[in-house]
Amino acid sequence: MPRLEYLQLDVFTDRRFEGNQLAVFLDGRELDASTMQTIAREMNFSESTFILPAERADTDVRMRIFTPGAELPMAGHPTIGSTFALAHIGVITNRRDNFVFGLGVGPTRVELTFTGKDLSFARMDQQLPAVRPPLVSVDEVARAVGVDPAAVSRTGMPMEELSCGVPYLLLPVDTRAAVDGAVPDVAALTRLKSAFAVDHVGVYVFTLAPTEPGVTAYSRMFVGGMGIAEDPATGSACGPLGCYLVSHGVVQGAAATQMASWQGVAMGRPSRIHIAITADESRNISRVQVGGQAVLVAEGTLTC
Repeated sequence: MPRLEYLQLDVFTDRRFEGNQLAVFLDGRELDASTMQTIAREMNFSESTFILPAERADTDVRMRIFTPGAELPMAGHPTIGSTFALAHIGVITNRRDNFVFGLGVGPTRVELTFTGKDLSFARMDQQLPAVRPPLVSVDEVARAVGVDPAAVSRTGMPMEELSCGVPYLLLPVDTRAAVDGAVPDVAALTRLKSAFAVDHVGVYVFTLAPTEPGVTAYSRMFVGGMGIAEDPATGSACGPLGCYLVSHGVVQGAAATQMASWQGVAMGRPSRIHIAITADESRNISRVQVGGQAVLVAEGTLTC
C-alpha cells in the first residue's frame, strides 16, 4: 500500500493549536484527483494540499488544494502553510526571497522573510480584484449567517461580492458582538447564488469596531457545500476584504499595506491574517498581498 508523508501545520499564527489547520502531502505524484479528495475528507481540515512537480517553467512546484468537499483553484492558508512546510524540509532555503506555486489560477508568487535559517513570514500575491453586483439580497445573506440585517445597515457600508481568485460576499456588521453572535444556517448558505461562475460562495462577516491593537477587521467566514461550515482563517477572503476597504476609502495611504484581519476567535482558533494593498491616490489597486506565519504541529504517514 502507498505510504504518504505529510506535515500538519497551524497557519496564520505563531502558536500551536491556534490558527487554521493544514495537512501538506509532500509527494502527490501517485494520486489522482479522486484519491486526493478522499484523503482531504479523511483529514477533515479546512484544506489539505498535495505537492507535485512543476508543470510550467515559471513555477517551482504544482500544488492542488482540497477542502473535505471540493477542489479549490487557490486559497490563502494552504499557500502560506505549504510554504512553511517546504521550508521545513529544505525545499525552500534562506538563499531565496520568493517561491512560485502553480495553482489552479496560475503562477502564484510568495515573498519570503527569513530569520537566520528559519522562515519567519510569507506573503502571497493574489489576483487584482473583480467586483460584481451580488445576486442575493442583504436580508437573504444575513439570514443565512444568522445576523440581524439591521447590524449591516447600521454600518452605512454595502455588501459586495469580490474575488481575488475565489469570490466572497463581504458582509459588514456594526459590532464584534454581531460577528460573534452569528449562527449559520448551512442549508441556506448552500442556496446562496454567486455572481461568479462558482457553485458555492463564502460569506465573510466582519466588523471594523475596535478590538485589539493592530487589528483592522474582526471576522468570521461561513460557507455551505464545501464540507466545512466555518473556516478559522481565510486568506483568499482577505485579499478581497483589503480591496473593499481601500476602494471605499476606509483605509488609506501607508495603512493599506499594514492591515490585519483577526479571525477564528469564536472557534477557539484565533488567526491573524496580514493584508497589504498597493493603490494610487485614486484608489486604483495594482497589487494584492496576503501573508502570515505558520507553525509545525505534527509529522505523519498516511497509508492508502
